[in-house]
Amino acid sequence: MKLTTIQVGQRKLVAVLDGDILRVLGVPEMRTLFEMGPPEQIAAGLMTGETIHRSDARLLAPIIPRKFFHTAGNFREHAEEGRRANWVNDIRPWIVFFQNVDAIIGPDEAIIYPPHLTEEMDYELELAVVLGKSGKHFTADEAESHIGGYVIFNDITARDIQRREMKSANFCFSKSIDTFCPLGPWIVTPEEIPDPHRLNMELRVNGELRQKSCSANMSVTIPQILAHYSALGYSAGDVLSTGTVAGVAGFSADPKAWYLKPGDVVEAQIEGIGTLRNPVVSWESVYKTAPPPPLKW
Repeated sequence: MKLTTIQVGQRKLVAVLDGDILRVLGVPEMRTLFEMGPPEQIAAGLMTGETIHRSDARLLAPIIPRKFFHTAGNFREHAEEGRRANWVNDIRPWIVFFQNVDAIIGPDEAIIYPPHLTEEMDYELELAVVLGKSGKHFTADEAESHIGGYVIFNDITARDIQRREMKSANFCFSKSIDTFCPLGPWIVTPEEIPDPHRLNMELRVNGELRQKSCSANMSVTIPQILAHYSALGYSAGDVLSTGTVAGVAGFSADPKAWYLKPGDVVEAQIEGIGTLRNPVVSWESVYKTAPPPPLKW
């Protein structure tokens, strides 16, 4: 089942995507649906009977969680490319911080390039998990029952800011700037993803392949990741990312040529889920004014 949040005129709706047809559910927002129980089990009973053609609706970010657990270091291939690039710090296992949920955007929404903040805007393809129920202090064996769905996350990162932050063994600002959290295009429930550890993953910029890997390359499993951070406490509808794969611009042979810039189009694709597409646009095109003075550090 593919779960979406859509906008039709002034209405924001939750719907099930069935081919090109959106079947509207009688809930006010996606998080409410997950709080009610497993969506694949209860969605049929929540159908309002209203249907909308996909072309008549705008897809939004499928969910705005209470908490977005941003984990990293789970793909050692990314750590290896960081070492080869002589990155400022090692990318170690078991990194976690909270993402700024106000930075979330949906499919086809614009990533705004802020030239007063960064000259090194990068991409990071990630598989993310939507928590199907609340819980804490559970084991990896118990974790699967907490998985409510899967979604694509593109972890946009200001590398120049991150480089400064990591000297203090901390990073958050670099990944939490407005529009730096594309999420979508929809949530796919677990019955459609029999094995989340065998999903091909690709990211393209203007059609050029930049990242290509498989979720099988994670050094830990998704249940292990969920269990590891369960001491922090999950709510139904929370989102947890699982880290990026090799191929980011900042660790490439020519980072300046690969960093994102206005006019680029980024496509993040994961097998079994879909493609999350976002254009990069200039600050001036959105705000109709010059950017503020460069931020001083």
